[in-house]
Amino acid sequence: MRIAALANDIQTSPIITLAAEINEKIQRGEKFYNLTIGDFNPQIYPIPEILQEEIIAQYRAHQTNYPGARGASNLLESISHLVERKCGVHYAPQDVLISSGGRPLIYSFYRTVVDPGDKVIFPVPSWNNHYYTHLSHAKQVMLETRPENNFMPTAAEIEPHLQDAALIALCSPLNPTGTVMSEKILGDICDLLIAENQRRGPDKKPCYLMFDQIYWLITFGENAHHNAVKLRPEMREYTVFVDGVSKAFCGTGLRVGWSFGPTDVIKKMRTIVAHIGAWAPKPEQIATGKFLANETAVENHLEQFSYSIESSLNGFYRGFTALKEKGYRVNAIESQGAMYLTVQLDLRGMKTSSGVSLDTNHQVHRYILDEAKVGLVPFPYFGASETSNWYRLSVGTCHAGDVEEIISSLEKALSRLRS
Repeated sequence: MRIAALANDIQTSPIITLAAEINEKIQRGEKFYNLTIGDFNPQIYPIPEILQEEIIAQYRAHQTNYPGARGASNLLESISHLVERKCGVHYAPQDVLISSGGRPLIYSFYRTVVDPGDKVIFPVPSWNNHYYTHLSHAKQVMLETRPENNFMPTAAEIEPHLQDAALIALCSPLNPTGTVMSEKILGDICDLLIAENQRRGPDKKPCYLMFDQIYWLITFGENAHHNAVKLRPEMREYTVFVDGVSKAFCGTGLRVGWSFGPTDVIKKMRTIVAHIGAWAPKPEQIATGKFLANETAVENHLEQFSYSIESSLNGFYRGFTALKEKGYRVNAIESQGAMYLTVQLDLRGMKTSSGVSLDTNHQVHRYILDEAKVGLVPFPYFGASETSNWYRLSVGTCHAGDVEEIISSLEKALSRLRS
């Protein structure tokens, strides 16, 4: 044993491995449709021009020293105003924490409220919670969700595990499904958590809620994002939100994320972020603060960006619906938010033109990769059961005009299968 047990037991994300495999194919000149990664092609979805200009201006102004543990003051103010304006809840700048993207915030929150051996409850599929639970030496309680509930957990599913849990981790709009948590489902979970913490009383550590809302500004049609603290003000003492510039503003590489929550919890998270050096770059912080303060620029970007993303997602949804109507064993759940579409490939037991039987979901996945040249992410990569035949389709790297070609390639591969 040359390394610690924690490092020995943790694995590289299969999503990153899959994306690397596909990128190698593309670099070799192979025609491939990469719908795996939750990222953007900057040639298709660049960051807002005003934000880009501000970042360049801050570098030219030599704002390249340490940003400080608290973060740029103008960014803290802008986030406070954004949350109040768009979410309807007030968090003072001292209740906001800046870091280099959302990951250090999630990690620092886990380490702030979860002791070794504590239980952490989270639905699957969901993004990376099983890894953060492992890094915190905690016990994971994975709730396998159902398509009938848009892959969202319910209070009834959470309740049997709540009594000695330290944390519930939720995300809406949800990565990987692109579905939005309804007001009723979120309200019921909040009521459950409030009652549990009242039962514990002030002498016991409460059960906290981590609400990852990195996609909250990207919702479609009648679908709306709901905020736990606005729904139930009592949740303020138990809830930490995770957010950032990466998704709604196409800034995955800018590494500017933020959390807001109870003052004492945010203070400890800030200390952890400082010790691991996970500060966001100072020029990006100042520039993001200036951009977010420009309400007109923010709204103009969100309107145009959401329209483009929704157009691609709707195109894929119509494409999968048409394939289903033709008798192919596929399905899709219409996207409600984020940049993802949930699709189903119910192909186990079918045979290829060469007579090979697709007996496992892994074989189905390889067939779609090799024959359709389409990269999708299986839900088991997000912690779901290996029997799940649902997949995440991400549209951040394709034009709306590519949809028809991708669906055609998929249909050709499906047409070569036999029962």
